[in-house]
Amino acid sequence: MSLLTVDTLVKEFGGVRAIDDLSFTIDPGTIHSIIGPNGAGKTTLFNLVTGVYTPTFGTVQFNGEPVTGKKPYELAARGMSRTFQNLQICMNMTALENVLVGRHLHLDGRLLPSLFRLPRIVRGDRAAEDMGRELMAFVGLEKYFDWDADAMPYGALKRLEIARALAAEPKLLLLDEPAAGLNDVESREIDNVIKKVAESGVTVVLVEHDMKMVMEISDHILVLDYGRKLTEGTPQEVRQNPDVIAAYLGQVA
Repeated sequence: MSLLTVDTLVKEFGGVRAIDDLSFTIDPGTIHSIIGPNGAGKTTLFNLVTGVYTPTFGTVQFNGEPVTGKKPYELAARGMSRTFQNLQICMNMTALENVLVGRHLHLDGRLLPSLFRLPRIVRGDRAAEDMGRELMAFVGLEKYFDWDADAMPYGALKRLEIARALAAEPKLLLLDEPAAGLNDVESREIDNVIKKVAESGVTVVLVEHDMKMVMEISDHILVLDYGRKLTEGTPQEVRQNPDVIAAYLGQVA
C-alpha cells in the first residue's frame, strides 16, 4: 500500500492553476524527489500535502486515511513532518531547544501537571532531552548541543531543521530545498543525512534543485511543469527523458 496518494489535485489562485490535475503515489521506505524550475508548483504541492493550503479539487490520502483539508498539526500527529525552503529556526533558543520544539506532540502539556512539575512531567522532559541529543548526533551536530542557534553556521542550521522534524517521529518527512545556499561540503553532509533518514525507515519526499544530489539519492523522481506532471520514474528514466533534458537538465550542444 502506498504511504501517500495524491489524486487529481488542483489548486487555483485567482483563476491561475498552480497545481493542475496532479496524481502520484509514494511508496513507504523510499526517497522520492520532486523537481522542476521555479514556479513549477513544487512548494505549492508541499503546502497542499501538509495542510497549509486546501485543494481547490482532488484528494490526498496518507497511510491509507483521507487527509484532504486536515490542518498541519493534525497531519503532524498522524506522522507527517516537513522543513521549509527558508529557515524556520528560533534564533533566540539553543540548538537543543529547537529540536525539542519538534517533540511537543509527544509530551504532556497539560497546565497543572506541568505547573507542579509532577514526576511524569520531569521524566518526560528528561527523555525528550535525551532523544534531542540523539537526533542531533544522528545529523552530525554533537558539538552544537548547547550552542545558541544564532551562533551556528548556515549548513548546521539546515541539519538542525531536519533533526527538529525527526523529533516528531514521522513516517513521512518532506524536505523543501534542504541543500539551498550550501557549499559542496555542506551539500554532501545533507546528502548523507537524507540517506541515513531513509535507512532508518522514514520515507522522504525531497524538493531540490541540486540535480547531482537528486540523481544520486532518489529512488523515484516526479517532474513538474507549470503545475502538471511532465513525467516520473527512476533517476535513469528521468535522466534519459527527452522532455526533461530539454526543459530542465539542458540540451547537449
